[in-house]
Amino acid sequence: MAGAKSKNAPPGARQAQPKPPFPKQHQNKPGLESKLNPRPHYQAPLYRGSGKLEGKVALITGGDSGIGRAVAVLFAREGASVAIVHLPEEKSDAEETLRAIEKEKQKGLFIAGDVRQSAFCQQAVDQTVRTFGKLDILVNNAAYQRHKERPEDITDEEWERTFQTNIFGYFFMVRAALPHLKPGSAIINTGSITGLEGNKNLLDYASTKGAIHAFTKSLSQNLIERGIRVNAVAPGPVWTPLNPSDKPAEKVSDFGKDTPYGWPAQPEELAPAYVFFASQADSSYITGEILTLLGGETTAA
Repeated sequence: MAGAKSKNAPPGARQAQPKPPFPKQHQNKPGLESKLNPRPHYQAPLYRGSGKLEGKVALITGGDSGIGRAVAVLFAREGASVAIVHLPEEKSDAEETLRAIEKEKQKGLFIAGDVRQSAFCQQAVDQTVRTFGKLDILVNNAAYQRHKERPEDITDEEWERTFQTNIFGYFFMVRAALPHLKPGSAIINTGSITGLEGNKNLLDYASTKGAIHAFTKSLSQNLIERGIRVNAVAPGPVWTPLNPSDKPAEKVSDFGKDTPYGWPAQPEELAPAYVFFASQADSSYITGEILTLLGGETTAA
């Protein structure tokens, strides 16, 4: 299983992570984590829970795989019940995530649907509250991307799908969740380095990530008086199904090689940042921030 070799590593040890070149591979969208080689690491064997989220309820979009799965596991390790939203075709990944949540001795729930639909977002929030009795933490993480060489290659449909998934869905989830969020609650959005520096082949995706960063800062100002904190995590390259389902097989082989570390982040390396923003004990005085996690890169704005 992911990360099993480091289970007995001493405190402070650095966990070895897979490095490129990776096997050449490609998947049809949305991609499944179960088919990635190597499998993304999400179990975070060096991370020890301390009850930071004990009794809390979290809802994570795109929680079936990648960053969302790792966040779900660490939230559960910190004592939270966790609901995850996933596309219907990602059910097998969602089932694995649910088992991982339950392995942490916490309750889990998975909800199939598409965040592009405002009615579904309302349904997901309602189902979470019905199941667990409340909602304390919302993580907007679902994403869609497709590399295109030229702006002329982006169809109307692709442009709309990217924006509907990556920013409309974030707003729909926030609007549905707000009636249930009390002072001390947290909203965490997944941004991207592309939203800060741009990316010539991800024109629509990078634009949505920039919008997410502005959305985060604006929403944080709006919700200060309600006592709800809003922050974002902006990663560089991360080894998730999003990438092999978006690139030719030969380009996947070198994914993340150009970072100063020389490899892409594993989801388990990013998940503690979400715990930090979700925990009142850690970040009660922090709202409206964009935290970059870039593997040594220091040029982000």
